[in-house]
Amino acid sequence: MIGQWLVDGSDTMVGSALLALRDMPLRLEAGAPAGAYRRNDPTFEVALFFNPERRSEVNVVPGLTAIILTMTLILFTSMALVRERERGNLELLITTPVRSLELMVGKLIPYIFVGLVQIGIVLGIGHLVFQVPFNGSLASLAVITLTFIGASLSLGLLISTFAKTQMQAMQMTVFILMPSILLSGFMFPFEAMPVAAQYIAEVLPATHFIRLIRGVFLRGAEVVQLIPDTLWLLAFTAVTLTLANLRFHKSLD
Repeated sequence: MIGQWLVDGSDTMVGSALLALRDMPLRLEAGAPAGAYRRNDPTFEVALFFNPERRSEVNVVPGLTAIILTMTLILFTSMALVRERERGNLELLITTPVRSLELMVGKLIPYIFVGLVQIGIVLGIGHLVFQVPFNGSLASLAVITLTFIGASLSLGLLISTFAKTQMQAMQMTVFILMPSILLSGFMFPFEAMPVAAQYIAEVLPATHFIRLIRGVFLRGAEVVQLIPDTLWLLAFTAVTLTLANLRFHKSLD
């Protein structure tokens, strides 16, 4: 009797690995001569869903949105307060009746629209040029995108409270960008990484967004089916924005 594996084909690496295992010869049953293998009979069947052609662009394009947003949004916001400090405008902003949290949120709002435009361009090109299927709803896509944009912007804002110059802000952003590329599941399967690397990856917003965007864009999942990653991004946004507000108060003193 031949078994069957049901595989999420949106992850081409996992699908390719299982297909390779299917074609490998297996040892015969107990009692067979040493070194005897079954070579011609299939060992199990593999059913690929969402990407039966195993096209790499189906896997790459949604993940690319997480990397692009991580790179641009964190960099832009990490330099926001630093740029005002270098230009001497921060002292003028401090003297206004605007509270520190309102000032920081005001810095973030324009970049929300920048992030929405970026993801629209990337996914639009992926769908029209590379025929990446869009199986989800625009409402679910908007919700998960806004949660990730909020997490990225608040993290960039927190970095800006530590950096003294724009160059320092850029260097700190690199320490977030490189793990996001290597550990988030964009380049390598998440389950194949060492356990320690998985713990680090779970802290990164890009890891959760890649799961969300692939789930909504490729598999047609709804936000209610992706609650854990969505709640994690919301919690990350709240924590980092609170820390940035406290840090900004400390710098005012």
